[in-house]
Amino acid sequence: MNVKDMVVARLRQLCQQWGFALNELATSSGVTPSTVYSMMDPARKNISIVTIKKLCDGLDITLGEFFSTKEFDELEQEIK
Repeated sequence: MNVKDMVVARLRQLCQQWGFALNELATSSGVTPSTVYSMMDPARKNISIVTIKKLCDGLDITLGEFFSTKEFDELEQEIK
């Protein structure tokens, strides 16, 4: 799994944990729903850290809490 896919998986996990639909996450974060849905698109390669920060703000968590998981720690290097 690459970083982008892990970010998407983490967002889905947190939405499920908090009982948020993607639209609700967007609204609470001040991000457009189209931005959130485009992040979920497998064709999209990159996600802005600023957008991730806004989504974390909407979930009332820090960036550290977002990225502090075993799965992120075990990601392989992106540079091949």
